[in-house]
Amino acid sequence: MFLVACGIVSACFGLKSYLLPNNFIDGGVTGISLLISRLTGLKLSYLIMAINIPFIILGYRQIGKGFAIKTGIAITLLAGMLLVAPFEPVTSDKLLIAVFGGLFLGAGIGLAMRGGCVIDGTEVLALYISRNSVLTVGNIILILNILIFGVVAYYLNLVTAMYSILTYLSASKTVDYIVNGIEQYTGVTVISEKNEHIKKYIINQMKRGVTIYKGEGGYGEKKDINILYTVVTKLEMSKLQTAIRQIDPDAFVIQQQIADIKGGVVKRQSLH
Repeated sequence: MFLVACGIVSACFGLKSYLLPNNFIDGGVTGISLLISRLTGLKLSYLIMAINIPFIILGYRQIGKGFAIKTGIAITLLAGMLLVAPFEPVTSDKLLIAVFGGLFLGAGIGLAMRGGCVIDGTEVLALYISRNSVLTVGNIILILNILIFGVVAYYLNLVTAMYSILTYLSASKTVDYIVNGIEQYTGVTVISEKNEHIKKYIINQMKRGVTIYKGEGGYGEKKDINILYTVVTKLEMSKLQTAIRQIDPDAFVIQQQIADIKGGVVKRQSLH
């Protein structure tokens, strides 16, 4: 509840102090609401509530009752704050508006997501469509935002559309940072004849856990080999890569991005 409350305040501040006074547009459902408000003169708070209703219903069907209730309450509170919050415009510099407006709005969306709900229904729609098509969630969000910014360029002007894209990029990167944090995790698979030395380095020097798979070469000479798997933070990846190159320049290394982990050695040990 605390995270959601902070998210609502941050999003409201970004909208009222940056985007709304300067007619800037963001992506997603919030962007659609901003665009309709700009073209019709309707109040943004009413539009945010009305346009998000279908996505709340969709969230109830796709995710669950608790998610839908929290999302409905959060969106209602955001709409109410937009009506009564005494936030004043901070700057008229367009670049600062795009960057910091997107930052505060993205922080609000990210904090709400960390709190277990959304204040922008784009992700819910993308999740629903992805389950019924070959498109990924990321592809669907990208297509939706391309359409929004195309409409902005056509009905408003190209400059506003370009600043709106900058606002969206700022918001989306902030959402990623808030949701995933600085400790973005990377799963690393290492296939090397010197796996024992690499394993000792990971355990003793990096203080990380290692899982060992028993494997067999499938190309050329077939022989048994130990395959190492470990998880490190993004900040530690460079250190591990350097060590592997020094131990075995011919090692085969596979990296996979991981959104989050539970338990294990990574979260128990401090960063090195």
